[in-house]
Amino acid sequence: MSVPDWLTRKPIAHRGLHDAAAGRIENSSSAFLAAIEAGFTIETDLQCTADDEPVVFHDPVLERLTDATGPLNARSAAEFKSLTLRGSSDPMLDLDGLLALVAGRTPLLLEIKSRAGFNPVFAGRIADILSGYQGPYAVMSFDPRMVRALRRRLPGAVRGLVASGFEAGDWPGMPAFTRFKLRHLYYALHTRPHFIAYSINALPAPAPLLLKALGLPLLAWTVNTPERLAKARVFADNIIFENIDPAA
Repeated sequence: MSVPDWLTRKPIAHRGLHDAAAGRIENSSSAFLAAIEAGFTIETDLQCTADDEPVVFHDPVLERLTDATGPLNARSAAEFKSLTLRGSSDPMLDLDGLLALVAGRTPLLLEIKSRAGFNPVFAGRIADILSGYQGPYAVMSFDPRMVRALRRRLPGAVRGLVASGFEAGDWPGMPAFTRFKLRHLYYALHTRPHFIAYSINALPAPAPLLLKALGLPLLAWTVNTPERLAKARVFADNIIFENIDPAA
């Protein structure tokens, strides 16, 4: 399939166009609506609940953004949605709620979080929900097992592989050879991604630039300083940004 031009046409707001000082918390309805109004694509995160439902949240634990504590995946979807974001009156969103909110008004870039033990039921639920959505979207994950599962379950979806330098300090417990393979996008051979999302801190790097030369769009994340923006303009096709003016 051909890669849609929206993937590289306009900057991508990381977790929505958030600004905590203005009451727009990351991955909240307010942040997503602000991104829509500003004309940006939205990047957001999907985590798995105890009952295998996809919900919109970045962290594996709850305490940074809510008054609850502990792992998100110990809560059911109903329990998760009963929580509130600290500093916001916005409701907690599951994937259905996100799709209803956005309703095709801007493209969605969905990063799917995955645990060490891959959960095929979670992948299946995402595929089932997205199969009925008519708006533009793409899925991506650090976990090649997730990307491969969605390739099978949702073959018409645009899919991407997320990667970084996979430094040992950032990935404790991960074997060095596994980090090497992930850093060098070895699993692109198995997942057949349509694009690559690569850490701006690890660019330039041979593997993403090779795949870019072969025609796969390269997205740089997270671009949040003028210096990183300048670097991304040299090496990437588009940016996933926060806390800057991408047109500056």
